[in-house]
Amino acid sequence: MLTGIKAVIVDLDGTMLDTAPDFQVAINRMRADFDLAPLPLQTVSNFVGKGSENLIRRVLGVDFSAEQVEAHFDAALAAYQRHYLAINGHFATLYPDVMEGLQAMRAMGLRLACVTNKPIAFALPLMKTTGLSAFFELTYGGDSFPRKKPDPMPFLEVFREFQCVPAQVVAIGDSSNDALAARAAGCRVLSVPYGYNHGEPIQNVDSDGIVPTLLSAAHYISL
Repeated sequence: MLTGIKAVIVDLDGTMLDTAPDFQVAINRMRADFDLAPLPLQTVSNFVGKGSENLIRRVLGVDFSAEQVEAHFDAALAAYQRHYLAINGHFATLYPDVMEGLQAMRAMGLRLACVTNKPIAFALPLMKTTGLSAFFELTYGGDSFPRKKPDPMPFLEVFREFQCVPAQVVAIGDSSNDALAARAAGCRVLSVPYGYNHGEPIQNVDSDGIVPTLLSAAHYISL
């Protein structure tokens, strides 16, 4: 049980929404533009979590050398962003008990912020489409600040906006990015086991506990 909590920072991709199918469609449409073969869902899932720039470099790196990746990067990123905006949320699904968990947290009086490495121009419409927006006072994307997770900068801004000290905040995410950002910011962190985590076991992540759902996380938190 985590006590003394006043606010929760929740990740988006792999924590609230299974967006890997969105990524796969957009990436494979981009790859078709470059006459590259489509990638399977698991490969794409393993590349998710460190922002669009890293994603595109990993995707191009399947076929190209490091020098070729950089030569194609700008055009590939632009193509990916165009394709992603066209299908954003069309293939994504909510994980079980996400809405119930957020409702429980709100009923407890907890303040909620979403911090994602997804660009904010993608995150906001996605959250609106899926009904998540109404739960969050703050939403920060990977390009909202000069540095993104695993850097603590976005978390520190949440602390400032909510006027909370780190011990009053818990972050919930599916990857080492979330845990590293939380540890660097000085707050606590819970991990969910069903997300992406760059293809690595969530058990390897330094967190304060693994919770099966966001509803379970709400039950793990005490005011």
